[in-house]
Amino acid sequence: MSTLAPLRLLREPWNASEGNQSNATAGAGGAWCQGLDVPNELFLTLGLVSLVENLLVVAAILKNRNLHSPMYYFICCLAVSDMLVSVSNLVETLFMLLMEHGVLVMHASIIRHMDNIIDMLICSSVVSSLSFLGVIAVDRYITIFYALRYHSIMTLQRAVVTMASVWLASTVSSTVFITYYRNNAILLCLIGFFLFMLILMLVLYIHMFALACHHLRSISSQQKHPTVYRTSSLKGAVTLTILLGVFFVCWGPFFFHLILIVTCPTNPFCTCFFGYFNLFLILIICNSVVDPLIYAFRSQELRRTLREVVLCSW
Repeated sequence: MSTLAPLRLLREPWNASEGNQSNATAGAGGAWCQGLDVPNELFLTLGLVSLVENLLVVAAILKNRNLHSPMYYFICCLAVSDMLVSVSNLVETLFMLLMEHGVLVMHASIIRHMDNIIDMLICSSVVSSLSFLGVIAVDRYITIFYALRYHSIMTLQRAVVTMASVWLASTVSSTVFITYYRNNAILLCLIGFFLFMLILMLVLYIHMFALACHHLRSISSQQKHPTVYRTSSLKGAVTLTILLGVFFVCWGPFFFHLILIVTCPTNPFCTCFFGYFNLFLILIICNSVVDPLIYAFRSQELRRTLREVVLCSW
């Protein structure tokens, strides 16, 4: 699948000449260096699945007044961000397919404007999705460590300001990226943002898990049920592994790709890694598919509302 600019230029570094890239690829050799050709049908399928999933999450939260709280508003915003990732992917894929088959013929200037609009949508949705993952982690941290003061700390007004700030920052940052995408400083900012979110989630979720284990240990010692403690600890460890594992697996390769563009654009092995760019995009779309399962569908109240939404639609 061909991607539009400037995402197309993220596939390979722009600060390396085409000849150098060819020589580097040839020098690396090996079958793995040929890259991976991801069919357009896979992009379309994952995009549609993610779109339907996140639409259901948004519909369920809007329908049920019991879900009108800061926590679920953040989950709703995450669903909207993931939905934008899916929509931008679907629009991009459809445009590329129509142009490749000669069905859609447009002037070069119109294509360039479409490139910028779609890429701005993609960049904005990616940044907002990462941001709301971090916001949800902070919200859960406050819920656990400041339970009695939660409603005074996370008021509706502060939640609205937080959501508006994230959307505004995402829009501005995507505009800056579209304008200065050839500048390595922009890539370094994106990489730094990802590392910040990764460290933030690691610290917060591990601290929450440690507190949960401490409470379970205290309860277990009082009630003399060590089996309950071990079972609950195991469930907590599995949940923590899923949360952080999915985040790292889905987002890590893409940002590692950006790191290689900045640090070793002409290295043979780095050049081979660039050939798997479409796989990294697939992983990001997979994250949009998995997010509702992790953050939304585990809520019993939301699942009940979701059943009502699905049954009413039929």
